Amino acid sequence: MPDQIAGLSELRGDCARCFGLCCVALPFGASSDFALDKPAGKPCPNLQGDHRCGIHTELRTKGFTGCTVYDCFGAGQKVAQVTFGGQDWRTGTKEHARAMFDVFPVVRQLHELLWYLTEALGLPAARPVHADLRRALAETERLTLLPPGELAELDVATHRQEVNVLLLRVGELARAGAGGKKGKGKGKDRRGADLMGARLRGADLRGATLRGACLIAADLTGADLRGAEMIGADLRDADLTDADLTGAFFLTQPQVDSARGSAGTRLPESVRAPVRWTAGG
Repeated sequence: MPDQIAGLSELRGDCARCFGLCCVALPFGASSDFALDKPAGKPCPNLQGDHRCGIHTELRTKGFTGCTVYDCFGAGQKVAQVTFGGQDWRTGTKEHARAMFDVFPVVRQLHELLWYLTEALGLPAARPVHADLRRALAETERLTLLPPGELAELDVATHRQEVNVLLLRVGELARAGAGGKKGKGKGKDRRGADLMGARLRGADLRGATLRGACLIAADLTGADLRGAEMIGADLRDADLTDADLTGAFFLTQPQVDSARGSAGTRLPESVRAPVRWTAGG
């Protein structure tokens, strides 16, 4: 999957090429994830003039855990450098800034789809639909390159639904390969399941579908998640200590960053373990 890994590297946020768009365009409310309320279009008080975060190394201790688990999938640098040609929202007109803030969430959704489609093309089991995946990938990339006005009016929900039909098929093919003979994966369909705080220590979840499952604070210590489908699974505070997610697919960096783990947690090549898993943070 080396070509796909290289492609995925372009779908990670690069703050140095962005203008702090996630810190301005998006709203957030005071909660366990954010220490204060901030409306869309208003800069976070921690955002400095150079678009860097003034408390980047202290986000968790200052009450901004939500910021540490966010990734724009490369949408920030695409909007800043491509859609708006490198023109900073601070130096442009109010209309320019508003347009940039309107476009960013749209491109972020499209880039998330690019992540899934790129990863899907790296799954040998999905070979029967590779041609369809390539077409969907090209169309999604085309949409990200639309002019600002067209992007702001884009019906992203409809496009997501169309891509999702294809990703569902990919999931079926990939899980069939991971689950072995027909019937072996019986009882492993946890799609949309409420598993908040579930005791799944050492559970055999090989080839399971956890699509959209709520696994907040679930105990997955030592669980076998090889080949599991993870798209949309909520892993906030889930304990992945010593769990094996080798070959798990549609797992994103924000999901991993929101979970707990250890040096013994095995992950797919497409994501990396947070430093705090081994630093005691």
